[in-house]
Amino acid sequence: MALWGSRRRREAEDEALIRSLYNEHGRALIAYATRLTGDRAAAEDVVQETLIRAWRNPDALVNSKGSVRGWLLTVARNIVIDRVRALQARPAEVAPVAGAEPTQDDHADSVVDSMVVMEALESLSEDHRAVLMEVYFRRRSVAETAQTLGIPPGTVKSRSHHALQALRRRFGSRTPSGKG
Repeated sequence: MALWGSRRRREAEDEALIRSLYNEHGRALIAYATRLTGDRAAAEDVVQETLIRAWRNPDALVNSKGSVRGWLLTVARNIVIDRVRALQARPAEVAPVAGAEPTQDDHADSVVDSMVVMEALESLSEDHRAVLMEVYFRRRSVAETAQTLGIPPGTVKSRSHHALQALRRRFGSRTPSGKG
């Protein structure tokens, strides 16, 4: 029971210390921290952290060579400096630009997909591959593909159908990216 009573007494003393420090030096600390930070809310955070450090180091308040207020102001200044340095150590935050496309984090999957598709295209006959290249990669219509390759439009349709069937069999009805 004595341990419990001494703990409560210590807590009451700690609370009284912080309360008296704030009553005596709080306005000066807030004014000083506001001047340093330019922001009242940030200044209040600095004062709170300063008082926590005073609570953790009560000996520094009693044994310091200067005044208690001088020690508190120095601690507050050091906290502000530490926060500024921490912000400078981080890369600057940049707001997203409206209309800009997001960057792709990792393009390894698309590279692998491209390699798999190219390998699959190589397995097709030259005639089937030529039709798919014109229709899908060069985005030509059936008529344009027929004219470019010098074959009838019906042959373009037939070759593209058979080439796609061969690719589907090769991929086992999966899409190249594995999403299907």
